[in-house]
Amino acid sequence: MSVVARQEELQTLLEPSVTALGYQLWGVEFLSQGKHSVLRLYIDAEKGVTVDDCARVSEQVSGVLDVEDPIAGEYTLEVSSPGVDRLLFRLEQYPAYVGELLEVRLRRPFEGRRNFKGELKGIEGEDVVVQVDDHEYLLPGGAIEKARVYPRID
Repeated sequence: MSVVARQEELQTLLEPSVTALGYQLWGVEFLSQGKHSVLRLYIDAEKGVTVDDCARVSEQVSGVLDVEDPIAGEYTLEVSSPGVDRLLFRLEQYPAYVGELLEVRLRRPFEGRRNFKGELKGIEGEDVVVQVDDHEYLLPGGAIEKARVYPRID
């Protein structure tokens, strides 16, 4: 199973529990590193996220993971806020950050490169539009390995 498919499966499994507690499951990262794998959940809420919120979600999700047992072997569960420089996991998350600085890493090269850092201009179909210097790139959404927003702080 690919990393993306695994993360989507975990998102589908855990989202109802996180939502039931009053939070949004912003995204899921599963970093398989041999004996030291990490399952990282990012939660969000209108009022923000505290350490106590993360502990509540961690306790609830741990129970689901123990029953469903979707991950073979040992792993560490981490629950955190997406933070100000948040990762974007789904195309529907991008429009809220139009005009912000975005750093994108692709799974495979596009126009000879994998890394792009520029202003998020928008979404066109399944493509993410990023302006790097004087050039606009239409990056295939399905090819994005990781995208991070760096909001401008005035």
